[in-house]
Amino acid sequence: MIAAGRRARRLRPGDAVSVVAPCSPVPADVLDACLDTLREWGLHPVEGEHLRGRHPRLPYLAGTDAERAADLQRAWLDPRTAAVFCARGGDGAHRVLDLLDFGELRRAPAKALVGFSDVTALHEAFSVELGAVTLHGPVVARTSFTEDAVAAEHLRTALFAPQTATVLSPPGAETLTAGTARGVTMGGNLSVLNDSLAAPHSRPSAGGGLLLLEDVGEDVSRIDRMLTQLLRSGWLEGVAGVLLGSWAQCTPDTALVHTLVLERLAPLGVPVVGEFGFGHRPAQITVPLGAAATLDADAATLTLERPALE
Repeated sequence: MIAAGRRARRLRPGDAVSVVAPCSPVPADVLDACLDTLREWGLHPVEGEHLRGRHPRLPYLAGTDAERAADLQRAWLDPRTAAVFCARGGDGAHRVLDLLDFGELRRAPAKALVGFSDVTALHEAFSVELGAVTLHGPVVARTSFTEDAVAAEHLRTALFAPQTATVLSPPGAETLTAGTARGVTMGGNLSVLNDSLAAPHSRPSAGGGLLLLEDVGEDVSRIDRMLTQLLRSGWLEGVAGVLLGSWAQCTPDTALVHTLVLERLAPLGVPVVGEFGFGHRPAQITVPLGAAATLDADAATLTLERPALE
């Protein structure tokens, strides 16, 4: 069973925060605009050494694995900063995990780790190895961060005033399978979770979890294979409930994806809520991971037992 994680402190104006690129490269102009947004929040961004880097041979990575892992390690251990923002997702988070010193990271105070998509690999590892509550929310080097005021404001609220964000009820959320369940929030991107099965720093099952699932740019047949793999491997045994986010650019259409997901998950006999507002979509909401909560599928709400940050 999954235990609730240890919480970091909430942010305050004047805090320094780390910004790192553990996955794909970051466009410089977009990054600069997003760092200005953090400054407008009263924060002082501290750039990772390789934040603006690029792998010498693999252009889809922001620096070598060792460089990206070192930046993440330093950011978590830096006593000057109060949170770690991931600049973007993309690819490569799995590649840094085995280069992190989790023993050293475990001894440091918890911080808010923020990101989504490929950052799911980091959320899972930091939950399993460090017992940390993290935030599944916007990455800060995408135009959507500067242009989507709703998503940015929800993240800002989760960071600065988490006591006001303990009941999540996004517009458009819908009951797919009725019921109420208590558990610990976990998950994120379906592809990344599927790629993590039986790998180091990954949990053996979703038992006791309120599982978040979303994806982008996948064909419905691949989503079918991934969900089927999670089911056949036993990884979904004991899951308490499921929250579905966005399925942007998934072919042939979102309606068919919804039909598939419900067909695969309904036999679990647990509450399932669709269109819960997280993931690759406008007005993305921030959802704490590693937090004890209650999912009320009938009301389409997720209620945290206590604020995600102290």
